[in-house]
Amino acid sequence: MAETVTLPYADRYLRRRALTTDGGVRVVVDLPEARLLADGEEIAATDGTRIVVRAAPEDLLEITGPALPRIAWHVGNRHTPCQMEEGRLLIQADPVLRDMLERLGATVRAVREPFHPEGGAYGHGRTHGHSHSHDPQEDPNAHIHTHD
Repeated sequence: MAETVTLPYADRYLRRRALTTDGGVRVVVDLPEARLLADGEEIAATDGTRIVVRAAPEDLLEITGPALPRIAWHVGNRHTPCQMEEGRLLIQADPVLRDMLERLGATVRAVREPFHPEGGAYGHGRTHGHSHSHDPQEDPNAHIHTHD
């Protein structure tokens, strides 16, 4: 059975960091480059333990309205991470952005759920593109170390 680690969006972006799993196991994540760990992604520990990443619920703003493409443009123009779904956008809670969005005619409400923002088109910035191969047999640098 795999260990799990539950992290908000900002903490899922890492290269090397000490973490404690949900079961209390201390680990050090040591990846070859900084990247965003996706919800449900597995990383193998050097001892064979599997660690499954879970996206933690966090305070977000749900944005809806008839002019959603226009509103999405304004969100993107502020380089704000955004989860895009059919009929709604989700961004991290921010009172200044909420005010702007409401002035643009959006309906905005506070929600608490895991955040999965859209990745960047070119794999740059906090939304690095990444391979889904996290098997140390295929990529010896994709691993974590457990500490007793």
